Amino acid sequence: MAKAEPGAEFALIGAHFAGLGAAREDVLLGVGDDCALLRVPPGQSLAVSLDTLVAGVHFFPDCDPHALGHKTLAVSLSDLAAMGAEPAWATLALTLPASDPAWLAAFAAGLGELARAHGVRLVGGDTTRGPLTITLQLQGLVPPEAALRRDGACAGDRIWVSGTLGDAALALAELQAGRDPDAALRARLERPTPRVALGRGLRGIASAAIDLSDGLAADLGHVLAASGVGAELRLDALPLGEAVAARADWSLALAGGDDYELCFCAPPGRDGEILALGQRLGCRLTPVGTIRGDDDALRCLLPDGTVLNPTRRGYDHFAGA
Repeated sequence: MAKAEPGAEFALIGAHFAGLGAAREDVLLGVGDDCALLRVPPGQSLAVSLDTLVAGVHFFPDCDPHALGHKTLAVSLSDLAAMGAEPAWATLALTLPASDPAWLAAFAAGLGELARAHGVRLVGGDTTRGPLTITLQLQGLVPPEAALRRDGACAGDRIWVSGTLGDAALALAELQAGRDPDAALRARLERPTPRVALGRGLRGIASAAIDLSDGLAADLGHVLAASGVGAELRLDALPLGEAVAARADWSLALAGGDDYELCFCAPPGRDGEILALGQRLGCRLTPVGTIRGDDDALRCLLPDGTVLNPTRRGYDHFAGA
């Protein structure tokens, strides 16, 4: 497979990605050498996330490149948020069908703006020619004893979610139907807000946490499996925006995916701290259910108390493969 000439490749990197993001004193050597050199502070452990976005699978090929740059970093920031980690360094592997300076400038601007907002420095990566594919690895820092994990949920814990659910799934459904969703709804799909400050604030409060990328039912299911517990969700408690609520389709919130909100568990005695944290951050936090210890099932209760059995739990790349 053909590859850009080394001179052109390095010029592309220098023009758009060298020095991208926040200045950090712990970056001893960044973009431009065989490896980055980074200083890990004493008492901190590394939290590492890796996400790949593929044109036609994770985003429309004609997606606004500025929005795509934002989302490329946002999905990994959401992973670190779920661990209570502080973002630090990123590496980027970018496969491009062609070198388009205008596209690259917009993509780098979207990525760089969010990187600076969260103190992230791009410290290396790779570029090559091929179908549009973007892989970003993000590294963060968290004291090992403070990291939020999936395996700590206990019977009696409340289940909470941040923000609203189903907006991104509805925006995607509208686009797939050839309709243009309103700007706010589309932003929930293309420019998600990673809940990094919330994740840090939940250290020492939450017993377990996960970010909602594949849908609430699927992602909460990972917490239940890791913790060896079950759960009861009250569907009438799910926080829905007006557009999603008007659809009366529970699958948008339960299985739609791309929310990039946090789902976390905590003992009922921490309710006051959680609500105060949400108020301080300007982030809606909603209790939506309870962890059960009698079995490992997820029960989704309709407003009348009957159990809904979702036909789809969330997104799966290899379902039916």
